[in-house]
Amino acid sequence: QVLPVETGGGTVQPGGSLRLSCAASGSLYSIWSMDWHRQAPGKQRELVAFITRLGTTYYADSVKGRFTISRDNAKNTVYLQMNNLKPDDTAIYYCKQGNAIWGQGTQVTVSS
Repeated sequence: QVLPVETGGGTVQPGGSLRLSCAASGSLYSIWSMDWHRQAPGKQRELVAFITRLGTTYYADSVKGRFTISRDNAKNTVYLQMNNLKPDDTAIYYCKQGNAIWGQGTQVTVSS
């Protein structure tokens, strides 16, 4: 099975920005929802944001106002723009396609 592929992780200072990309394995028109989750060391994986085929979005309270999820149907790609990053945002960020197709993850580290 072809998995979605995340890119764009890295190390930034607090207050910095990163944009994550998730290339879906298939047309976004056929996928109901694309999610971003994250897992910090020693913590459970948590939902960060999702966007549905209709464009409905959801954000966890911890990222509301700082992160923006968007999609480019022509490129079958979903983005997560992350601004004003905090050390607590440090985690592996995973893209989930549909109900249960996970990418390999990309590391985001926020540190001075």
